[in-house]
Amino acid sequence: MDKILILDFGAQYTQLIARRVRELNVLSLVENFDFPYEKVMELNPRGIILSGGPSSVYQPGAPLPDKRVLESGIPVLGICYGLQIVAHLLGGEVDRSTHQEFGKALLIVDDSSDLLAGVGDVTKVWMSHADKVTILPPGFKPIAHTDNSPVAALSSKQKKIFGVQFHPEVVHTAKGKEILANFVFKVCGCTGDWQPGNFISEKVAEIREMVGTEKVICAMSGGVDSAVAAVLIQRAIGNQLHVVHIDNGLMRKDESRKVVDYFKTNFKMNLHHVDATETFLRKLRGVADPEKKRKIIGNTFIEVFEKVAHEIKGVQFLAQGTLYPDVIESQSHKGPSAKIKTHHNVGGLPEVMKLQLIEPFRLLFKDEVRMVGRELGISDDVIGRHPFPGPGLAVRVLGEITPEKLEILREADDIFIDEIRKYGIYGSIWQAFAVLLPVQSVGVMGDERTYEYTIALRAVTSEDGMTADWAQVPFELLARVSSRIINEVRGVNRVVYDISSKPPATIEWE
Repeated sequence: MDKILILDFGAQYTQLIARRVRELNVLSLVENFDFPYEKVMELNPRGIILSGGPSSVYQPGAPLPDKRVLESGIPVLGICYGLQIVAHLLGGEVDRSTHQEFGKALLIVDDSSDLLAGVGDVTKVWMSHADKVTILPPGFKPIAHTDNSPVAALSSKQKKIFGVQFHPEVVHTAKGKEILANFVFKVCGCTGDWQPGNFISEKVAEIREMVGTEKVICAMSGGVDSAVAAVLIQRAIGNQLHVVHIDNGLMRKDESRKVVDYFKTNFKMNLHHVDATETFLRKLRGVADPEKKRKIIGNTFIEVFEKVAHEIKGVQFLAQGTLYPDVIESQSHKGPSAKIKTHHNVGGLPEVMKLQLIEPFRLLFKDEVRMVGRELGISDDVIGRHPFPGPGLAVRVLGEITPEKLEILREADDIFIDEIRKYGIYGSIWQAFAVLLPVQSVGVMGDERTYEYTIALRAVTSEDGMTADWAQVPFELLARVSSRIINEVRGVNRVVYDISSKPPATIEWE
């Protein structure tokens, strides 16, 4: 299978590069910048992309790849910092620029063959750099420039090495997809025959061979990832799969009942439903710190899940709906990429339970998992659901959690989602939800003064959750939601709408 290897130097856009390559129906894999040369050769990629990053190549300790990667004969594309790596390691020079270049710029193309074919003489690109190439490496030539960057793109056709100072992976670069396609197809010779749906038959065969006659246990929250994983594995091994749904008391309104009913009715799943509400809420009593909440929920989940697993004799495998972004974020990069999540399902359970892992979606993004789910016959109501955090409503009730606060939040959240669906915009929003703030404010309801809670509404648009913008929900819809919440949810007298983007804010509030 054709593969493009992406070496990550700490860029905020690394996952976006991977997604753009996959949109061309070519498998992309992300590894840390110091991925050993021997493993690169074992992987046998058709091409290598060097990501951007915040470092300067001339600084001591700057992240650099094994130089043999550039001498391997495998085509290479350096992006931003990646271009500077190419120049620095192959005999050129990189220095701090007197004019930093951030944001949109006009790229003037000097040589439109290969990498820049079809881009045109002038095109808009997105720049984000403070350094520039001042001396080209031997055998290279500039193929594009901007007013501030004499070398905005370079190439050595003989070495099959290219570099661009701008970011072709972001939407602000007008012809970015064409540039990446030129590298993937014209330079690397990929065929573009990788399809997420094609992997169903491959994974079914792989899981059958791995499992044999043993039993597999899978925790299913009802979210997209675990649901599709459970259905895929069931297709492979039938009732050897034991699916466990744990109601932790932190689910949305009627969610556990709907999950159990749907999968038992439509897929005849061997499903174990455990109501552990009392256990979780008891352990969370009096806890306000969000990280403590996450750890308590994670540890309690393991305890409950492990108990169920021991009651099912002969379980040898654990299935998880781990996605590729989870894997990437959980790796320990020497670059500046920070681990943001502490609640996803990479690691943890296997160490405790000594089970072999099955993670069929370990190399997929969420939209690819959704494509697989549709081919497996899962309804759009399940496949199209907005992402839901691992700790559930615990991170949407800010501060201490109580049954009363959870009930208020469930009702408010249900109204918000109901109205978004009625308005017909649920599918165009990445994530929408309500948050219960630890703030009470004065209000007037009827002839009485009130002092009650505030609900914050959050809705964002995004491609993958890595970056997000606040959704411009129509005012008339917000007015209707606010009116319904205040009138129907006892304990709330104020509703606000969050207009923060990610970054600098996160999607969730805790």
